[in-house]
Amino acid sequence: MLTLFAMPKPFEGHIGIIQRNAVTSWTRISPRPEIILFGDETGTAEIAREFVVRHVPDVKRNDKGTPYLSDLFEKAQSLASHPSLCYVNADIILFDDFAAAAAAVAAWRPTFLMAGRRWDIDISASLDFRAENWAAQLRRDVAARGKRRSVSWIDYFVFARGMYHEMPPLLLGRVWWDNWLVWQAIALGAPVVDSSPRVLAVHQNHGYAHPGGFFGIWKSEEGRWNERLVDGGKNARTLRDANFKLGRLGIRPNVEAAVERWWKSLGKRARKNKALPRTSAITDASESTGTAPKAE
Repeated sequence: MLTLFAMPKPFEGHIGIIQRNAVTSWTRISPRPEIILFGDETGTAEIAREFVVRHVPDVKRNDKGTPYLSDLFEKAQSLASHPSLCYVNADIILFDDFAAAAAAVAAWRPTFLMAGRRWDIDISASLDFRAENWAAQLRRDVAARGKRRSVSWIDYFVFARGMYHEMPPLLLGRVWWDNWLVWQAIALGAPVVDSSPRVLAVHQNHGYAHPGGFFGIWKSEEGRWNERLVDGGKNARTLRDANFKLGRLGIRPNVEAAVERWWKSLGKRARKNKALPRTSAITDASESTGTAPKAE
């Protein structure tokens, strides 16, 4: 079983609509995970009561009110009822394939990190979760007009309870923290599994409340704070560094990523005199074609 935790923004306007969509989707996952919503932002307590999920209002913040990732993870690991946890951004819609993938990886190794790429799509209204085919319809919409993000865009992290401790005071939502989570798993010797071929994680597009927008976050004081804590990016990794991949045939070594790292390490002059090894025979269809994972 799985404990899923998140820290929503205020449930107001468009961000309130898409966060409600996301939380509703989590409650529809089978088997239903334990869900913990953190923070005291507007609407969080009400949503927690409505969906009968746990609410923890107190999270340590800096003087600007931005939460610390370390306190969030410490509290979640302490409160979780299950051995596997998942931090997920509160605008991400998940399906049953997520629970199946998490269970498969947890059964494979006692300590692990499972993460995957997301698919972006514009959603402006509440989804009708009463419709029997809501999941199938959304999957079709994503396949038709969604955009898959690169290996750097990671919005969910499934891990074994107790794996993350003594974390630096990274600020949530201020760049680098997600890439640090991948780096730390690798540094601890835990296998990192890229579940992108099996898990469809739908990110609902939205604006950014930061005065400088998305890119302004990088140049902000808090963005530079996080950058210093990851040693200028040295202690940060992406899904390109995942050493395993979860595909239709199960968990296997991430050969494609290893070949890509080797290829880039050669340098331009050496690459001109070499042929890139063929790995297409073992590449999952969803990776090679860029199509969204299908329901199983």
